[in-house]
Amino acid sequence: MKRDTGQNRSITSKWRSSTRAVRGGTWRSEQGETSEAIFMTSGYCYDDAHTPAARFAGQEPGMTYSRTQNPSVQMLEERIALMEGAEACRAQASGMAAMSTALLCQLSVGDHMVVARAAFGPTRWVTDNLLPRFGIECTAVDGRDLDQWKAAIRPNTKVFFFETPANPTMDIVDIAAVCALAREHGIRSVVDNAFATSALQRPLDHGADVVAYAATKLMDGQGRVLAGAVCGTAEFINGTLLPYQRNTGCTLSPFNAWIVLKGLETLELRAVKQAENALEVARFLEARVPVLNHPGLPSHPQHELVKRQMRLAGSVFSFEVDGGREAAHKVLDALEMIDISNNIGDTKSLMTHPSSTTHSSLTPETRALMGVNEGMLRISVGLEDPADVMEDLDQALRTIGL
Repeated sequence: MKRDTGQNRSITSKWRSSTRAVRGGTWRSEQGETSEAIFMTSGYCYDDAHTPAARFAGQEPGMTYSRTQNPSVQMLEERIALMEGAEACRAQASGMAAMSTALLCQLSVGDHMVVARAAFGPTRWVTDNLLPRFGIECTAVDGRDLDQWKAAIRPNTKVFFFETPANPTMDIVDIAAVCALAREHGIRSVVDNAFATSALQRPLDHGADVVAYAATKLMDGQGRVLAGAVCGTAEFINGTLLPYQRNTGCTLSPFNAWIVLKGLETLELRAVKQAENALEVARFLEARVPVLNHPGLPSHPQHELVKRQMRLAGSVFSFEVDGGREAAHKVLDALEMIDISNNIGDTKSLMTHPSSTTHSSLTPETRALMGVNEGMLRISVGLEDPADVMEDLDQALRTIGL
């Protein structure tokens, strides 16, 4: 592969998904390194005064400042865009930086947006608390009900935003139907795809305009760094999102970009295997717990939709136990192998109690409307032998009589 082959869309667009994940976006320096280089620099030097002037004016390509461009970050952005099937991508410092950037870059005072009510807790904090401070109104709907999306539309509605699968209830939104409705009314659709990634679901293929990621999760896959990304058309990414990002500074570090680049090389292998492990664990739990939310099971009310828009249902699911927070915490405290952690997508299996962690910033009323009750536990299944995961769950559940 030549130095700039990985940046050449005329070549990389012909590659298949696994090849894009390993080689897409790669640019080699004059040293000819095999592994992508980490460019730990804040700024750049020029041979003459004309060069920076031309670059800042957008008349010539090249680096200007690492808040705007960095070779390591740029390689990651191109790889994610290729894997997502997007024209362009910009990386951010964290998943929540990506979500807030994707929204704030395009919304202004007087605008209105519609959000699926089942969502990550900090995301709902942004839509329920932060955006209204800037005169942006938000309406939360049941994302599974297309009629609620229709009814929520106003003349000033600019954005539809949703997660699918949703955290932690595992609600599934019909991407094609909701995005078609948005497009019909001149509304931009933004999809948080962190639970699936492009390995299991590509929202742009189903009509989404923008896809946002917490690359912290499956993309890194080993709990090492924070990172985020937003993908879309070149016009949106470079014309709408970039000015906001460049001037607010939610920039990803070169080191974190390099870590995620390495994670992407094995994303498909991990995502598929972890999803298969999670389905095996879910089947074990289905007859054991009062409520199980795994969209890969035929018992899930949206199982047929999952089969239409996802390759597999993912590595994360939730279940409920009777006895509220006390019982849920007792199960967590009894775990011997599975880690108590509020992260997801790690090669290690992780469990958390959403009501007291990821969704604790929301009011009890909002959590109840979302379906996040005190007895809910969320598990992210890793790469361990699923039999060991099931044995640990078995002994932990026995402490509360299940």
